[in-house]
Amino acid sequence: MNGQKKYILSLDLGSSAAGAVLFSAKGEVLKHLQKEYEKYYPEPGWIEVDPNEIWFTMLSVIEELVDEAGIRADEIAGIGIANQRETTVIWDRENGEPVYNAIAWQDRRTSKLCDEFRYQGFSEMIRQKTGLILDAYFSASKISWILDHVPDARIRAEQGQLAFGTIDSWLVWKLTGGRRHVTDITNASRTMLYNIHAQVWDMELLRLFNIPHKLLPEVCSNSELIAQTAPGVLEAEIPIAGMAGDQQAALFGQMCLEPGMVKNTYGSGCFALMNTGSRPIVSDHHLLTTIAWRIGGQITYALEGSVFGGSSVFRWIRDGLGLIESTAEIEELARTEPDNGGVLFVPALSGLGTPYWDPYARGMIIGITRGTSSGHIARAALEGVALGIADALEAMEKDSGRAIRELRVDGTSSTYGFFMQMQTNILQYPVMRPSVMPASATGVAYLAGLATGFWTLDEVRAQYKTARIYSPEAPAESNVKLRERWQKAIARVKNWDL
Repeated sequence: MNGQKKYILSLDLGSSAAGAVLFSAKGEVLKHLQKEYEKYYPEPGWIEVDPNEIWFTMLSVIEELVDEAGIRADEIAGIGIANQRETTVIWDRENGEPVYNAIAWQDRRTSKLCDEFRYQGFSEMIRQKTGLILDAYFSASKISWILDHVPDARIRAEQGQLAFGTIDSWLVWKLTGGRRHVTDITNASRTMLYNIHAQVWDMELLRLFNIPHKLLPEVCSNSELIAQTAPGVLEAEIPIAGMAGDQQAALFGQMCLEPGMVKNTYGSGCFALMNTGSRPIVSDHHLLTTIAWRIGGQITYALEGSVFGGSSVFRWIRDGLGLIESTAEIEELARTEPDNGGVLFVPALSGLGTPYWDPYARGMIIGITRGTSSGHIARAALEGVALGIADALEAMEKDSGRAIRELRVDGTSSTYGFFMQMQTNILQYPVMRPSVMPASATGVAYLAGLATGFWTLDEVRAQYKTARIYSPEAPAESNVKLRERWQKAIARVKNWDL
């Protein structure tokens, strides 16, 4: 390691906030700052963000972190970028201005387009090539929508005047002063345009979605010298050397390096990934087959369960119902009751993900009586998220043929002890939280550190430590009635908004 280079900087762009984390050579978090940015809801089911707001928020976080940490930018060995996946940005290559707001991953406006392709019989072809389920969740239909609804956008895209990217691409473009249009292979694999077997943009899929190849970024590996920040953007030119979608980054940050190891991130949505090694597994239970990472030419695949209702549910209880003042208070409110009082909460606020994949499902609170309290609703909300995760992990066991022995967890809600105990009681195996979080920022720090020679793989393995292990305290039999009632509730929300 170069003695003048003392730090790795991770940029962690989540669904609600832009964060930056400064790591020491020992893998310790020296400074962590984040700021929330606005989301916009122009119509029901539509969710947008302003790409320029994302950029200026991230830039201000970087500048404040460097200033408050009392370091020089030229002491940073490398930058890693983790980002919310699938969120779609298209911008003008000449002036760098977005042609439309970024369409967020939760946005459902293109569900009808995906339905049309499904009715035409394209679902299996898409799944075989991309490992993904035909759904509005992914970037392809979002790109088509922007090209079809922004005046002259399609013509300009065909002429090579526009650039598409997920948020990693947008940040690299801004950090390099527009010199690099690139994405990493994990984000590419979430666009529904990338062939995860041939590892190329798929021309048949581009024709299906009517997307010009000229619009797409170059695809890089997850740990390599990707780009250099432009002079004047930061106070020094720093290599960008690690990039990954946030969930793949968290899998790496949790050191799930062996096949069969599983992590779950409790963010706005909840995302469980299982390392499946060099072999992609095609799911029979509505899991996604995705690329975990590519390092040194070697590719690792994963199975993913996507549960759309996570801390977004707790924020709705805060903002929509006004029952709590902060999301962390959900536990305190839930503890006021010994059980859920017969209340079930299906947190399908943005539809249902794994293993149901129903974009038309909607959230439901059922079992309410005159005796129902806010504590019952809070407890049912926690249970609803935990039960959704259990469904996804059960599907993962069936597809992989592997029994899950432990679940490594991260994300803000993983720090809620009562919630994690509830989760392990439902799962009936240990839940483990690492000592260093966020795991996504840790993962891309490791990827950047490996590419720059700041760390070796043995060093990053040694840095991983567990802060807390939760073990089941209730017998499996106690879950039987809850799981049965949960399935009855799931049946009632399906296809609600069709």
